[in-house]
Amino acid sequence: MSDILSLLPGYNCGSCGFRQCRDFAAQLKSPEDLRRCPFLERDIFRDNLGKLSALVGADISPEEKITGIIDGLEADFMLAPLRDECSCREFIHPFNGAIEINTGDLLRYRPLGCPITHFAKVIDIDPGIYTIHLVGPLHRLGREDLKFKDIGLCMILAFEGRVSRGKLPKVGQTVKFVPEYCMMQKVHSGMVVSVEGRDIRIEGIDLKVW
Repeated sequence: MSDILSLLPGYNCGSCGFRQCRDFAAQLKSPEDLRRCPFLERDIFRDNLGKLSALVGADISPEEKITGIIDGLEADFMLAPLRDECSCREFIHPFNGAIEINTGDLLRYRPLGCPITHFAKVIDIDPGIYTIHLVGPLHRLGREDLKFKDIGLCMILAFEGRVSRGKLPKVGQTVKFVPEYCMMQKVHSGMVVSVEGRDIRIEGIDLKVW
């Protein structure tokens, strides 16, 4: 235990879900558990990560290849929701500006370049930009009781989420990724504009991967 604690960052920040690094260390059962600490992904702790992996078990195995189902393209990583959220955060801009949208509204829309109708809940608003959590379509289509605003075609401006599998990108890097909840498991592309641990923001979203 003392060897493990000496190699952990020691910030007691709670990002791993535990109050203190000591509590985090006590539950480590495999090298994969180390990924819950975002600071171990930083360059200054990379050597520590290797030593911790040896203490906890074997070295962390290479990530398996991530391939889009629809297009067969290889992605750099899977994008999962931020901690304690139901989906990745998406930032959308509706082309139809005549419909009033408020925080908490349920929206029905189709992203530009995607054939699938989406349902989402608005969690924040900036002028012309709506931050949403995806809540459908699988359990939403065909429900007569569902009250939603049909806003038509939208442009997807950005994603915020957590890298769950694959290579952790750097700021300024153009990446290929698959949102975990994407029905089509389609490879998206964009540019990484912020990285904090394994939490990232990607802008300039495109469904065309060159």
